[in-house]
Formats: sequence, structure tokens, C-alpha cells
Amino acid sequence: MTRVNPVLSRLSIVVLVVASFSLAVACGGGASPEQVAAGQKVFLTTCATCHGKDAKGLPKLGKNLHSNEFVQSKSDDELVAFVQHGRPVDDPLNTTHVAMPPKGGNPALTDDDIKHVVAFVRTLQ
Repeated sequence: MTRVNPVLSRLSIVVLVVASFSLAVACGGGASPEQVAAGQKVFLTTCATCHGKDAKGLPKLGKNLHSNEFVQSKSDDELVAFVQHGRPVDDPLNTTHVAMPPKGGNPALTDDDIKHVVAFVRTLQ
């Protein structure tokens, strides 16, 4: 009979837990289902104008947000700040040549609204 090394078993469990947690956070797992749903609602009423209801982008307007390298390269706080400030037409990284207005053009959005949108967009990654 083969004996399982208890240290390796514990190490394997720790690695699995850490990997699962990291994946969950990267995919919006740090947010509750209610926060993600709230973000989707805000997305559909504000962001979908340019990014489309399916978040796959609209020609010459908003980018596809599915598996988006920009989204994946930023922290949640960085994405919140990005949405709060928008992206002007003359920004060298603006490849659509269309301004993304601060708060997606909806000045009524709160910081929590934007955080929820980020949580929703994370689920698209």
C-alpha cells in the first residue's frame, strides 16, 4: 500500500485554495452576485450605448470588453478611476478616436455604481 506524504497533501490543498481564490478574484469573484447584477444593470443603461448590450463593442464607438487586455491589465481601483475620468479623443491610447466621457456620460453614477460595473466587466474576462 502506498502512503501519502501528509506534508505534500497539505501543500497541495493550500496551492489549490490559493489558485482558486486568485481565479475567483480575477473573474469578479471578489464581488457578490448582487453587486455583479447591479453592475450589469448600470452597464446596460449607460455603457451599452457604446460597448453594446452584449459588451462586444460597437463599430467606431466602444471596445469589446470580453477577454479585454486593457481590463485584464488593470486593478479594480485603476478601472474605477479610468471610468471616472474617461478617455479623451487626443489620448494616444484612444484607438477608436471617440471620446469616452467621464462616468460614461452619466454624471449621476456613484463610485459604488462604477465599482459594480467593474465587477460585472470582470465576469466577462
